[in-house]
Amino acid sequence: MVRLVAMKRVLVMVFVCCVSLFAATALHAAALTMQDAIAKVERDTKGKVLSAETKRTGARVVYRIKVLTHDGRVEIVDVPAEG
Repeated sequence: MVRLVAMKRVLVMVFVCCVSLFAATALHAAALTMQDAIAKVERDTKGKVLSAETKRTGARVVYRIKVLTHDGRVEIVDVPAEG
C-alpha cells in the first residue's frame, strides 16, 4: 500500500514536470520567426532586406537583419526573437 502511494506521487510529479515543459515550449513557440522579424524591419524602415541571420547567446535568440533603407543607407537591425 505504501509503495502504491509513493508510486502515485512520483507519477503526479512526472505529470507536473511534463505539463511545465509543454508550457515552456508553447511560450517559446510564440516567439517571432525570422520571417516575422524580416517583415517587421521592412515595415519599420520602409527598406529592402539584404540578408538575415540568427545569433544565439545562451538561451537568447536575436535576428540580425541587414537592410537597405529608402534613402540608400545600409543598416543592421537586431530583432529579439522574444518579440
